[in-house]
Amino acid sequence: MVEEIVALLRNLAVATLSDGCDQIAGKRGYLDFDIKARANPRKIVGTAATILEVPSTEQLKPELAFDAIDEAPAGSVIVIASGGDANTAVWGELMNAGAVARGHEGAVLDGGTRDVELIKRDTDFPVYARSIVAASSIGRLKTIDRDIPIEIGGVTVNPGDYVVGDEDGVVVIPAKHAAEIAAFAEEAEAVEAEMAKYIAKVGSMRAAIDKFGRA
Repeated sequence: MVEEIVALLRNLAVATLSDGCDQIAGKRGYLDFDIKARANPRKIVGTAATILEVPSTEQLKPELAFDAIDEAPAGSVIVIASGGDANTAVWGELMNAGAVARGHEGAVLDGGTRDVELIKRDTDFPVYARSIVAASSIGRLKTIDRDIPIEIGGVTVNPGDYVVGDEDGVVVIPAKHAAEIAAFAEEAEAVEAEMAKYIAKVGSMRAAIDKFGRA
């Protein structure tokens, strides 16, 4: 079932999936606008493996993040919440290498990434982040939990929720609504494609809205 939904979502746009979250789930699914592709910008679709980091001056490596990368199912999107701290990197060359080796789909970060030049040089792994920043997380953040509900970019992400990223940003789709939201988005995109053709034919957006009953 997961593979079938991932295949469906791969052909759908973040924008229409966001509309589906509004209409079907009754809540926002899109992340804050500044969480966007910072390295290897290509579409990502996968289920969330979640990690929580909090401020700390302790000199600690993100051990739980290492475990999550090693142990999450292949094809996961690694999602790290760090309170929106854009001045600290929660991702870098070595975590990226681990994610590639485990066959993950991408990373979505509520903080910064670093080593962007190396990540782009050595891999095609997509990293969506709030910022690019040189600062290490050691002495600034500590990893306290994984595989739990987290808050990132204004949205709650549960382990196993579907995460889709493209040039419009990132949307998180609740797993229990994923099939219905995918169906909504498929229908919406089909109608909008017909509307675009009709607008080109008749030269009027108003005429298309009147004909199709939507904007």
